[in-house]
Amino acid sequence: MTETPFDLERARRETPACERVLHFNNAGASLMPAPVLDAVVSHLELEAEVGGYEAEERERDRHERVYDLVARLINCAREEVAVVENATRAWDMAFYSLPLGAGDRILTSRAEYASNYIAYLQAARRKGVQVEPVPSDETGQLSVEHLRSMMDERVRLIAVTHVPTNGGLVNPAAEVGRVAREWGVPFLLDACQSVGQMPIDVEEIGCDMLSATGRKFLRGPRAVGFLYVRRSMLERLEPVLLDMHAAEWIDADHYRLRADARRFENWETNYATKLGLAAAVEYALSWGLEAIETRVTALASDLRARLGELPGVVVRDLGARRCGIVTFTVDSVAPEELMRRLAEQRINVTISRTPGTRLDMEARGLEELVRASVHYYNSEAEVARFCEAVAQVQREASS
Repeated sequence: MTETPFDLERARRETPACERVLHFNNAGASLMPAPVLDAVVSHLELEAEVGGYEAEERERDRHERVYDLVARLINCAREEVAVVENATRAWDMAFYSLPLGAGDRILTSRAEYASNYIAYLQAARRKGVQVEPVPSDETGQLSVEHLRSMMDERVRLIAVTHVPTNGGLVNPAAEVGRVAREWGVPFLLDACQSVGQMPIDVEEIGCDMLSATGRKFLRGPRAVGFLYVRRSMLERLEPVLLDMHAAEWIDADHYRLRADARRFENWETNYATKLGLAAAVEYALSWGLEAIETRVTALASDLRARLGELPGVVVRDLGARRCGIVTFTVDSVAPEELMRRLAEQRINVTISRTPGTRLDMEARGLEELVRASVHYYNSEAEVARFCEAVAQVQREASS
């Protein structure tokens, strides 16, 4: 069967900003496609025209669609989805609701993101839990063999970042999920950098909780994200923050939690960004996540290969399986300077620094990396232009 060619012309036409900027910062925040921008702006205009509460009521059915769309995206039930302000709030609402105590063990990855690890350390300080990073294997990803050897009856949580912010790798989430199920231990997956650039199936992965954002590879607006909580976990978790949306005040002395994952939400929400998230998920599904991953992986591989051929450039990516994040350093050019010089040419990248993934960066003797992250609307011509721009900066620094 012949594979359908990727419609790059459509992708770029529906992303008008492609005409003005070479955007390789999709792991930070992607360029929104026109349907997403229209969904956000049109609702804000409606609020201005008829009133905020009135706009909410008028668009209620569209607001509800986001739960069905996210459920379709990650293969779960709509009752297992909460839509919240951002991925950090989603992750925090799951983590801080877990009944952890003194002596309980949390197993995590060495490339864990700072916000997550700080939460582990706070739990260690407040509750006496033990935080234990699982060693990486020879490819740099979490070693499932080591994870299995570390399991015992005191492990109360396995928490892993699916795609670390600073290395290009994809951690073996499904294999981790099998270990978690074998031991009956909750598995919390931070999928911020994976949702939207590859297929995610929570049944296949076996995670009990998953957090994600709209602004990265899903190409949604900022300030919106979602949390998945498996139905069997809902009965075990009471959110640390409740309001009249998350629970019902049933008499003077009692309240009753919602039965679904919306117990992790709160009453006040940004309906415009919620509609933007729905539009972003629908848009991603229209392309197909398998097609997106194929396109992103190919572009990133091309970028790594071209960068690797440049004198003085070292690609720093790890992992047996790699994604759309490409990290590198350039001899004689500090990452901050390279980012500034590229920005002068309307080329967007960002920098990964030690405090973001301290354990991994220190283990590799690195302080800063340039992070270039591609998406399906980027072109092969942009990859070539980007590498020439990097080479030019390096040549000028060496002359």
